[in-house]
Amino acid sequence: MAGQLALADSTNDLVDALVTKGVLTEEEGKLLTKGHQGEVDGTKKKEKSYARGSFNFRGYTQARNTPVISGDDGINLWSDRSVGDDSSLNNQDHNFLIRRMRMIFYGDVGDRLYYYVQPDLASSIGGTSNSNVSGAGGFAQLRDAYGDIYITKNKVHRIRVGQSKVPYGFENMQSSQNRLALDRVDAMNSAVRDERDLGAFYYYTPENVQALFKEIQDGGLKHSGNYGMLALGIYNGQGANARDMNDNYHVVARATYPWKTESGQIFEMGIQGYHGEYVPVARTYNATGGTTATLATADIGRITATSGGATLVTRQPRLAVSNGIADERVGLSFMMYPQPFGLEAEWNWGKTPGLDIATNTIQEKSLNGGYVQTMYKIDNFKFLDTNGTLIPFLKWQYFDGYNKAEDNAPRNQVNDWELGMEWQIAPEVELVAEYHRMKRNNLVTGNTNNRLDYARFEADVLRLQLQWNY
Repeated sequence: MAGQLALADSTNDLVDALVTKGVLTEEEGKLLTKGHQGEVDGTKKKEKSYARGSFNFRGYTQARNTPVISGDDGINLWSDRSVGDDSSLNNQDHNFLIRRMRMIFYGDVGDRLYYYVQPDLASSIGGTSNSNVSGAGGFAQLRDAYGDIYITKNKVHRIRVGQSKVPYGFENMQSSQNRLALDRVDAMNSAVRDERDLGAFYYYTPENVQALFKEIQDGGLKHSGNYGMLALGIYNGQGANARDMNDNYHVVARATYPWKTESGQIFEMGIQGYHGEYVPVARTYNATGGTTATLATADIGRITATSGGATLVTRQPRLAVSNGIADERVGLSFMMYPQPFGLEAEWNWGKTPGLDIATNTIQEKSLNGGYVQTMYKIDNFKFLDTNGTLIPFLKWQYFDGYNKAEDNAPRNQVNDWELGMEWQIAPEVELVAEYHRMKRNNLVTGNTNNRLDYARFEADVLRLQLQWNY
C-alpha cells in the first residue's frame, strides 16, 4: 500500500515539474494526474480504515475433577474424560483435567469487518504416545477463525465466513463460559461435532433485536450470543477441523425472536433445521457371536453383561451408502431468562446415520430428544468478603438416537438428571458443582475383555469445575 502511494505521488511530482518547465500545459498536466490523484485518495482511505482497526484479547480456563460416587464399573462419558475409574477405557483421566484453555483474539477493521480467532490449548490428539480415549492432551487446536462482513454499517445484515458455530439450537450457541451445566445435551449437540464447521452464514439482526440481545448479555442472563434473528447458511457438514467427505453442502436455517414484557421479563423462542448427507467413520468394535456381529438382547443391556461367557469378537460395520447418509433435523427452542426464575427447553427430531448392530451396517436412522432446565438467579450472594451471584439449576435430558460423529455412529440412549449450582465468586472466577445421575450408552470403543462396546451404564457422579476468566 505504501509502495502504491509513493508511486502515485512520484508521478504527480514529475508531471508538476514538466508543467513548470513549460513542456506541458496546465490542462495537459491536470489530465495526466487525474487518475493518479484518485489512486492517492483511495490508498489514503484504505490506510485510514486500517488505522481505525482494533485488537482485543480475552480467554478462559476450565479445570475439572469428577469423583464417581456409585454405579457400574468401567464407565465413560464421551464428552468429558475426567469421568471414569480404574476399569474405564484407555486410561481415562480420573482426577484433575483441564477441560478447556481458550484464547480469543478479536476486533474490528474499519466499518465493514469484524474478525474472531479462538484456539484451544487443551485439546487432545489421537494416535500419540501416552494416549487417553481421545489421545494425548495439551495440544493447540483451532476452534473459531472467521470474519463478519457487514453489508450495512448498522450491522443489521452481515455474512460470516470461516470456521464458526453452526446456527442450530440455543444451548449449542452458548459459550461454555455462559452455560450452566458442564456439558451440552447429547440430543442437540450430536447435530454438529464441536458445534462448528467451515461455511458461510448470513445473519439478519434488526437494531431493536441487537439492543435486546445486548441487554440480555450485559445482565448476565445466560444468553447464547448474537447469531441473528434470522440465519441462513451452507457448511461442509463433517464438523470442526475435519475435511469434507463428499461434494454435498449441508444447509441450515434458524429463526429466533426475543421479546420483553411490561414487567421486564425477557423471553425468546426459536426454530431451526438443517439438511445434508453425512459420511460416518467405520472402525472395529467388540461384538459377540462367532461369524456374525449380531448381539443378543442381553448383550446390549447393562455394561456388566458378558454374553454368557461367549468370546468377544471384533467386527467392522459397512456403510449402507458410502458417499453420505441422510442427515437432517428440525428443532424448537424456548428460553425464559432468569429474572430471577428461568426456564430453558429444547427438543429436536430427525434422521441421522446410525449403527444397526443386527446387520452390522451404518444406515439411516431416526432420532428425537431434548432437555428441560430450570434455574434461579440470586444476585448479591455474600460469602466471607465476596459479593457474587449464585444460580442453582435442575436439568433433565433425554435422547433416543445416534452420535454420527463418533466412530461407527453408535446408538445413544440418554435419560439423565443434573442438580447443581454455579457460583460466580467474581467476574473473573466461577465454580460449578453438580450431581449427575447418568443412564446412557458408552460411546467409546476399545473395551477390555468381557465388556461390550456401546453397552448401557448407570452411575452417580459428582462433577466439579473451576473456571477463571481473563
